[in-house]
Amino acid sequence: MVRTNTFNKEEFKKDIKDNCKLLYRKNIDECDDQQKFQAVAYSVKNIIIDKWIATHKQYEKDDPKIVYYMSMEFLMGRALGNNMINLCAYDEIKEALDELGLDINVIEDQEPDAALGNGGLGRLAACFMDSLATLEYPAYGCGIRYKYGMFKQEIKDGYQVEVPDNWLKDGNPFEIKRSEYRYEVKFGGYVRSYRDEKTGRDMFVQEDYRSVIAVPYDIPVLGYGNNTVNSLRIWDAEPVNTFNLNSFDKGDYQKAIEEENLAKNIVEVLYPNDNHYAGKELRLKQQYFFVSASVQRAVDRYKSMNNGDVKNIYKKVTFQLNDTHPTVAVAELMRILMD
Repeated sequence: MVRTNTFNKEEFKKDIKDNCKLLYRKNIDECDDQQKFQAVAYSVKNIIIDKWIATHKQYEKDDPKIVYYMSMEFLMGRALGNNMINLCAYDEIKEALDELGLDINVIEDQEPDAALGNGGLGRLAACFMDSLATLEYPAYGCGIRYKYGMFKQEIKDGYQVEVPDNWLKDGNPFEIKRSEYRYEVKFGGYVRSYRDEKTGRDMFVQEDYRSVIAVPYDIPVLGYGNNTVNSLRIWDAEPVNTFNLNSFDKGDYQKAIEEENLAKNIVEVLYPNDNHYAGKELRLKQQYFFVSASVQRAVDRYKSMNNGDVKNIYKKVTFQLNDTHPTVAVAELMRILMD
């Protein structure tokens, strides 16, 4: 896509002031630094949105082969400054903020790092996502929306201690919740087979399982100096039934919120300690959770554009697996295509 520079400084300044009123019922001079960051971030997102929509409309029209880059980690870094650079509008935005009496350095420092990774694996994934958008390859990044990402380090009594990093406590202005693409992910149970009398086919049904609802949040990934905006899709987990009133009325309060706890545990923390059985089980659930949701969405998207026929899916869909964590995607794709 050919880049068009549509930055309008006066509109941008007005947008920031309007966001302060809409988000916080305050004038810009009454907002604290975090609130000013949120207002600026939403204004930058407003510039991105049209490009984001246009990119995916083009993908629907061209029906290209799409990369689904699956990774347990994405170390994207702070989004505001990166987006300003990739829009090739950093200096213009800085000038607009100066005229509003806002220091770009102070504003950028308010953004928590979306620490959805802890090392080279996550940074590699982030670099690939940036490169794919810059080279204009259609792609989705697929991962987990961890509530607590990479731990924060503090020094207490001369020793390093690890404390949770609740990076979502003030919200993420660049993400968009996509509830229309929610999927059920099932754990455990057993498979019952039977013969369909009408078709004569053997059918397989999973029963006695526990499940959660995977709900995607999309974050824009901008190509540098072009109009391509791909998506990083990170999945949150929600309970199928939020609250069991019957169990609560019987005094079984733990049972009442059992499903909610299952969903909460899956997305609570990046890499739970797995030196015990429960940790190993939870990590495997995390891996299967985002892989199953991502594969279900990829197959559904392909079928919607190809009249439900899955025979040529290999021509339009490719899964890139970042390390061994998402390799269950191979078995899950087979399961979905067969079932």
